[in-house]
Amino acid sequence: MLDRLALLERLLPIVHAAGELIMKIYGSDFSVRGKADQSPVTEADERAEALILPALAALLPDTPIVAEEAAAAGTIPNVGARFWLVDPLDGTKEFISRNGEFTVNIALIENGQPTVGVVLAPALGRLFAGAVGHGAFVEDADGRRPIAVRNVPAEGLTVVASRSHGDATALDAFLAGRKVAELRGAGSSLKICLVAAGEADLYPRLGRTMEWDIAAGHAVLTAAGGRLTRTDNTALSYGKPDFANPHFVAAGAVD
Repeated sequence: MLDRLALLERLLPIVHAAGELIMKIYGSDFSVRGKADQSPVTEADERAEALILPALAALLPDTPIVAEEAAAAGTIPNVGARFWLVDPLDGTKEFISRNGEFTVNIALIENGQPTVGVVLAPALGRLFAGAVGHGAFVEDADGRRPIAVRNVPAEGLTVVASRSHGDATALDAFLAGRKVAELRGAGSSLKICLVAAGEADLYPRLGRTMEWDIAAGHAVLTAAGGRLTRTDNTALSYGKPDFANPHFVAAGAVD
């Protein structure tokens, strides 16, 4: 039986090392180029992934690793009941614009669902982590403390939406009829983690994402008592042939 909590603790130094490397590049005059799908990539994406992959291979030998930059280059292993999903730098556009809202994401998938996840925002000094069945926590300048989703306040929902990939019309249609107190923009997988930490209530994503973009946040959210589903409230699974996600909703204690 896999000890998810012990595995989570062993993931933390790997994620922090990747974050330190990314921050060195963040402070430099880095270059940007386009991938085949026209999305941007930097030296930070590639070097962080090169650091993470051998560390994960040592942690759980013979466990396939699906990582964003390797996948973009055409290297995608066959996955089974257990595999890793890695996004070495989620929010590359945020990294390029230097707004700090980018993350390192690592998740373990078991039987189609994320069970262990770490999301580090190195520029913000915040790390979110969770193991399903063991709870979730945040680490920041105040140390480590547990997190959990909240009940929706009487004044209404705090909704988080993408800074870089927003579709305002679709979002307005989705939220129609709901009591919304605040609409807040945020980058990368931080949006899922804000729901997990009880700092927001709902994150509808009505656009394209890939599994490695959201798996770590999904694990943290589940561990914190929330849920991430398709927009029709059915389960979202991992290990799909193209690793692309349908539209989804990350929610806390929303009825």
